[in-house]
Amino acid sequence: MRVGLMVTPQQGASYDDQLQAARAAERAGFNDFVRSDHYLAFGTTGLPGPTDSWITLAGLARETSRIRLGTMVSAATFRLPGPMAIAVAQVDAMSGGRITLALGAGWSGEEHRAYGIPFPSPKERFDRLDEQLAIITGIWNTPIGSTFSFHGEHYKLADCPGLPKPVQLPHPPVIVGGTGPKRTPALAARYANEFNLPPFQGPDLTRDAFDRVRRACETVGGDPASLDLSVTLTTVCGADGRDVQRRGAVSPQQFEAADLAGTPDQICEGLRTYLELGAARAYLRVLDLRDVDQVELLGATVLPVFAESS
Repeated sequence: MRVGLMVTPQQGASYDDQLQAARAAERAGFNDFVRSDHYLAFGTTGLPGPTDSWITLAGLARETSRIRLGTMVSAATFRLPGPMAIAVAQVDAMSGGRITLALGAGWSGEEHRAYGIPFPSPKERFDRLDEQLAIITGIWNTPIGSTFSFHGEHYKLADCPGLPKPVQLPHPPVIVGGTGPKRTPALAARYANEFNLPPFQGPDLTRDAFDRVRRACETVGGDPASLDLSVTLTTVCGADGRDVQRRGAVSPQQFEAADLAGTPDQICEGLRTYLELGAARAYLRVLDLRDVDQVELLGATVLPVFAESS
């Protein structure tokens, strides 16, 4: 199982804070460093304020060397698909081919209203996500010298040159994530290299979601084994019980609902459950991205266990 680190900088983090976390994750041996794509803090002031995910990833691309970088997940409502394809391809080049693009429909109406971003109905958001996935992958897959056109309900492209090309061929891995029971699995089966389930689902709901995605792959004539399955797990790890409680105090409500909480042995036991359900990757979502000691603890005690199974 590949294990990545996830952070939520909208809760309050500067670029330098995220750089420190990404470098710590790289030193510790994590496979991936992914960040949420949000402009509004939830339940806190979020000082010093939000950072744009793709501007941040461009910086991290130049200041790290091995670890894969990406979002978990970008909202299709935030950006137009043509410029998004350009930005991600450019950051992929800046990283030397270490970018993963995760896309979702967007969900926080409060966040959209706060920054003046249109927030259509759930159906329209999923329709837009469908078109965005088709456009972004279509642009990347267009041969050099050819053009790409698209005529959808929400987006229309005419004679797009399909440039620039990302470093990774045919394109960076695409993740479709979410809990939707119908359209999310269908979109993952059609467009994605990986399906991701967000935190706070638990093993039973994870099993059900993975089964839905496998059936969706079969429906479109695909091989379910060709689509990686992954989970994002809110994680609180400490050397002992007191250490766990101290780290959980950063956000008591999320600590109470955490997917994984305990000593390294307990974290490993929980991860094995998701590995047995078919998860090829797990992204450990920490409550405090400034807590480098926790990143180092996970790297020294948990990652070696799962490196053998990846």
